[in-house]
Amino acid sequence: MYKILLVEDDPTITEVLERQLAKWGYEASHVTDFQHVLETFVQQAPHLVLLDISLPFYDGYHWCGEIRKISKTPVLFISSASDNMNLVMALNMGGDDFLAKPFDLNVAIAKIEALLRRTYDFGAGVNALACRGAVLDLKDASLHYNSQKLELTKNEFRILQLLFERRGRTVPREDIMQALWESDSFIDDNTLTVNVARLRAHLAEIGLEGLIRTQKGLGYLVDET
Repeated sequence: MYKILLVEDDPTITEVLERQLAKWGYEASHVTDFQHVLETFVQQAPHLVLLDISLPFYDGYHWCGEIRKISKTPVLFISSASDNMNLVMALNMGGDDFLAKPFDLNVAIAKIEALLRRTYDFGAGVNALACRGAVLDLKDASLHYNSQKLELTKNEFRILQLLFERRGRTVPREDIMQALWESDSFIDDNTLTVNVARLRAHLAEIGLEGLIRTQKGLGYLVDET
């Protein structure tokens, strides 16, 4: 499940957005202390930030700059100041897109989904992979699902990364063994079976039993749906 952080000081807009995002299966949270936006960002570790320009204490440009010092997390600016100068300023400060108030909720969701797809579903510059509501963080080798975080061993991470990259397709056992041990020679085939069994047990602990399917005689796969 993708986590979205709202940095918006209008409680009505925040409430509406959180409710709509929840309907679409996103986990939304919002900033309450506008003097410490960056600290909230670090604590929440969102996959996307919705950032208003006009905020108490410091404006959205300031906070986007601070976020960009430590993260490439996509930032979608939202503002009633929709003239070209503000748009250019938002993008120059590291923003990824701009949403002018008042906005249609369907347009907001479409922009959010487009940003998430560009950031997490494609190859170049990807720092996470998603499948069936689970998000594999490539930066810290962890898996996020339903507000839970699973720390992965090196082998567990490599197995999931390969399966997520080829989601919907069977990955041969030989390919996985090559990725884990850089060779499919002199490795007991049962070693891979044991690693996958341990990974499945850990996935079941956070509600992802059945995520990895065995294709008998071929290998393993994760379904996209």
